[in-house]
Amino acid sequence: MSQKSIKKNYIFNVAYQVLIILTPLITAPYLSRVLQPDGIGTVSFVESIVSYFSLVAVMGVSSYGQREISYVQNDIEKRSEVFWNTKLLGFCTSGITIILYIVFALLQKNNSTIYLILSLNLVSVFFDITWFFQGMEDFAKTVTRNVIFKIINIAYIFAFVKSKNDIIIYVFGLGIFSVLGNISLWAYLPKYIKKVKLSALKPFKDIKVVLSLFIPAVAVQIYTVLDKTMIGVITGSSAENGYYEQAMKISRILLAIITALGTVMVPRIGYLFQNGKKEDIQNYMYQGCRFVWLLGVPMCLGIIMTAGNFVPWFFGVGYEKVVPLLQILSLLILIIGFSNVVGSQYLIPTKRQNKFTISVTAGAIVNFCLNTFMIYFFKSIGAAIASVAAETVVTTSMILFVRKEFSVKHILKEGCNYFIAGAVMTVVLLPLSKLFASSVFHTLAMVLIGATVYFIVLLIEKDEFLISNVINLVKQIKDKILHNRRKS
Repeated sequence: MSQKSIKKNYIFNVAYQVLIILTPLITAPYLSRVLQPDGIGTVSFVESIVSYFSLVAVMGVSSYGQREISYVQNDIEKRSEVFWNTKLLGFCTSGITIILYIVFALLQKNNSTIYLILSLNLVSVFFDITWFFQGMEDFAKTVTRNVIFKIINIAYIFAFVKSKNDIIIYVFGLGIFSVLGNISLWAYLPKYIKKVKLSALKPFKDIKVVLSLFIPAVAVQIYTVLDKTMIGVITGSSAENGYYEQAMKISRILLAIITALGTVMVPRIGYLFQNGKKEDIQNYMYQGCRFVWLLGVPMCLGIIMTAGNFVPWFFGVGYEKVVPLLQILSLLILIIGFSNVVGSQYLIPTKRQNKFTISVTAGAIVNFCLNTFMIYFFKSIGAAIASVAAETVVTTSMILFVRKEFSVKHILKEGCNYFIAGAVMTVVLLPLSKLFASSVFHTLAMVLIGATVYFIVLLIEKDEFLISNVINLVKQIKDKILHNRRKS
């Protein structure tokens, strides 16, 4: 299990995470004009309701399956047993949930057709085995699957969604391509698993462990999805949900670049934990935190400086409120980046999900309490502030739990170089944000100028982490070129 495989899997998983969000991001300028803020908001609100059922359908099975597969990834007998037991449990939870959801959808007076069509999201969960390939540290297949179906989905949207009346067609595309994508992964399974004896099938054996992973998932859902539901209920405005949804799309895709490392590291940390390699785990955790500093600082500050230039040309007229929302939500890139390293990458694979649960539950309580009055007074802006506050509570509590195992002072000290570089970048971009008119060219120019300034400052500071990774990357490319030449 080489260092090279981590970098390769990280690249694959960045693609995997980004592609999950890439379709709505690519199509956002088009859909924002076709469906309008209230159309976008309607879909966002219904999806938030469906996501609660999706949560029950998954019920911690994916997190459990990925972790358990990582422990036995080199043993085909054991991993086959883990797969079938986990998936049988998943069939039960998702099957029952689909039936309950359809009854719920039929009882809805408003948007009942949209509710029914989005039952496809639950069917997608029924067939999902992405967790298995993540546990095996094989991200290439999930990425390939995503590339194919996301491209088809993009083509579908531009071909068939022509007006606000086509919202049903749009929603159908969201669901059906997700289902087909998950079904396609089953074709790869015969190479990884085999049949097991009926006596080995005990899907409810670890139900307590699965439920312990389900509880934090519920808490996370409260402060990542409940805000959309509460915006719709408290404000009664689909447009407010539309603004919030568009801002979240942008922040999520940048956050995915950072949290993608977490998905790669979960099975690796699980493998190291199972083999008692504590020093290796600690080294990976410090590297993970430094990685968050390296990319999180320029992304966060970059969004704050470019949002005013980016939003008008990207989303069009009527989305001015997305600018302050995006600037507030940009803080989540750094905050969630660290909670991902400490929580998802460390606490869960090392079987300390109880501490993870306490942290996210605290965040959920803070989020709900703040949302009840913040949304009432400040609408979507209030929800954004509440989300940042909740995630701060989650990250702070997680860090407090591991403070005796990892030096918080060391982690903060490593962030100095990146804050200095970020400050210089901000000073350069500030006058440009006022000087440049909103356009594709000017936004790209600001991004390129900001990134160039940031990395030049880091090179001047002789940042070890950046330089060592650049040298290593150059060496790998050089070795590959030489290898190819020898073969020819």
